[in-house]
Amino acid sequence: MHSVQVTTKNAETLAEWLAAADDASLRLRSIQREWFERDTITIARELLGTILVRRSASGKILAARIVETEAYLPDDPASHSWSGMTARNRAMFASGGCLYVYRIYGVHRCVNIVTDREGIGAAVLLRAAEPLMGIEEMVMRRGRSLPRERLLSGPANLARCFGFELDDNGCSCCGEGTWILPPLVRPSAIGISPRIGITQGKELLLRFFEPNSPAISAHRRATVLEPVVH
Repeated sequence: MHSVQVTTKNAETLAEWLAAADDASLRLRSIQREWFERDTITIARELLGTILVRRSASGKILAARIVETEAYLPDDPASHSWSGMTARNRAMFASGGCLYVYRIYGVHRCVNIVTDREGIGAAVLLRAAEPLMGIEEMVMRRGRSLPRERLLSGPANLARCFGFELDDNGCSCCGEGTWILPPLVRPSAIGISPRIGITQGKELLLRFFEPNSPAISAHRRATVLEPVVH
């Protein structure tokens, strides 16, 4: 079973609305903070198909459809919250709806959305998305010519193209220049597999993705392929 594809018509309609929307309109249309104060695995699944929107420093709107996520839980040895709260991971213990942005390999950023209640220490990593708007700026930030569908493949690439920096750590994803909008279409199936690039908790099936999306990471095989009932 394949993923439902975003049609040209509904993508163009969204782009027209985004081009004219101010921050107040985006805040009203975006998913509200209470939605993120729920079970982390549920949110990791339900983020598939939602629209990540960000206003760049130049004022331009960047938008993409989320197609791959990973869940990180408080009792999870691969999670930054495993050993408790530190100065680095403090944002991960905020209430759901905050951004948790950190640096990897001393260079790249990764962006997560904090989930569940304050003090829990859970988050969803955004691994890949399909570009919808602001593509020229994304290409400029990648610094190389790539097929459109590969621009936001991988968490570091997604963070880079959207301009996420460490200053965004702890900010809201329901305002402050970043929003998550409800999906244009939901996937018809969800691929579930172990997470990528970790050394602990490798057996946990906490990676969720749209099986047919060209934007997902190189690891395309699903351990479980689960139909979605709408």
